Amino acid sequence: MADSDNIPHIALLPSSGMGHLTPFLRLAASLVTNHNCKLTLITIQPTVSLSESQLISRFLSSFPQITPKEFHLLPFDPSTANSKDPFFLHIEAIRRSAHLLSPLLSSLSSPPLSALVTDITLASAFLRVTSQLHLPNYILFTASAKMLSLCAYFPTILESSTEIDESFQIPGSSPMPKSWVPPVLFDLSSLFTTQFIENSCIMVESNGILINTFESLERETLEALNDGKVVDGLPPVIPIGPLVPCEFEKSTSPKLKWLDGEQNGSVVYVSFGSRTAMCREQIRELGVGLVRSGCRFVWVLKDKEVDREEEENLEVVLGNELMEGVKEKGLVLKEWVDQVEILGHPSVGGFVSHCGWNSVTEAAWHGVPILAWPQLGDQRVNAAVVENSGFGVCVKNWGWGDGGVIVKGEEIGEMIREMMSDEGLRLRAAHARDEARKAKEVDGSSEKGLSRVIELCNKM
Repeated sequence: MADSDNIPHIALLPSSGMGHLTPFLRLAASLVTNHNCKLTLITIQPTVSLSESQLISRFLSSFPQITPKEFHLLPFDPSTANSKDPFFLHIEAIRRSAHLLSPLLSSLSSPPLSALVTDITLASAFLRVTSQLHLPNYILFTASAKMLSLCAYFPTILESSTEIDESFQIPGSSPMPKSWVPPVLFDLSSLFTTQFIENSCIMVESNGILINTFESLERETLEALNDGKVVDGLPPVIPIGPLVPCEFEKSTSPKLKWLDGEQNGSVVYVSFGSRTAMCREQIRELGVGLVRSGCRFVWVLKDKEVDREEEENLEVVLGNELMEGVKEKGLVLKEWVDQVEILGHPSVGGFVSHCGWNSVTEAAWHGVPILAWPQLGDQRVNAAVVENSGFGVCVKNWGWGDGGVIVKGEEIGEMIREMMSDEGLRLRAAHARDEARKAKEVDGSSEKGLSRVIELCNKM
């Protein structure tokens, strides 16, 4: 372990997908630039998406003082796991290679490691490794505190003999509708559910849970978690967010100069994250809705789940007629963009989002109202946090975006118009921005929380 007179040496081990990688890299940047830590970044090779590889490369070029270590996976037969999702399968491959981490960690001896920060999706595999090495292990939870409460309490729900009807109660919080729970969790044979339960059960063995949120956004849930109401014996849950976007993330498309010519607050930004690909019919209805809304827009369109597989051009995806209508009203992109640059642009006044947690915290940081349209995973829970905080709205009957319910363009256009004209929503979004920035000030709650973790690492 590190000598108490030295700066702590912390290793970070992110998981698969941009939604998990991005907060890890932002945390690493903060630990190096604001807290003078020695950092080792363990990167999984290969990555699933091209976006992950490119972001890691830019990050390491920007922070040459950070030591990179590649973690190469063992061969993995996907047919042995009950999933077709490339990201879940990649996580499983990482977990099955967990025993290879021990010699890698042992080699980081100059100075010795103070702690490892592990992604929640890898907790059950790697907490056992660090326990054998007597190395402190902190979990980084990359979704909301509300989702953490569901994750921590879920094994208790399964043990209950009571069938979940329309809602259930997590101690210390209001009832949670069954419809918020990712549908895959009701399939106990699925790979995702197996991983989810194993990680839920082992969280109590970690030294602490770092979470990318801030106190004023989720105060009630954070108090319930830390008071032992949700799960007895849960380690400290420490809000350290929002993890602030950094310069290394910028990969500006020249096309975004289009925003400079638009009026302040007049443009709606539409994106469903790095993983979500809508069915072709819903994509076209969304295009119709954007045109009918009467608003100018930037739409990042995703047709495939993995970016390496994107092949067809916009005209093929949208159809020539709709493409012409879209071109007249806005900008449509089928490429990775710097979302933070868009949300921070003065012309942007609203965000149609899947409510991935990075998107939520970035919208809060810039004070941009959200029209939530959850698609999968934790996104309905996150959308509820947004709605309860007052800086966003969610249409409950739009479904999960899995193609089961096709939302018509006319309805989409109407909701966009309502969001963009709601002055109260804008004021509440501005308040969320102010609270997010207070949390990240030197004496803010999140910066104090991160400093406390570093002090603990220095004493190990």
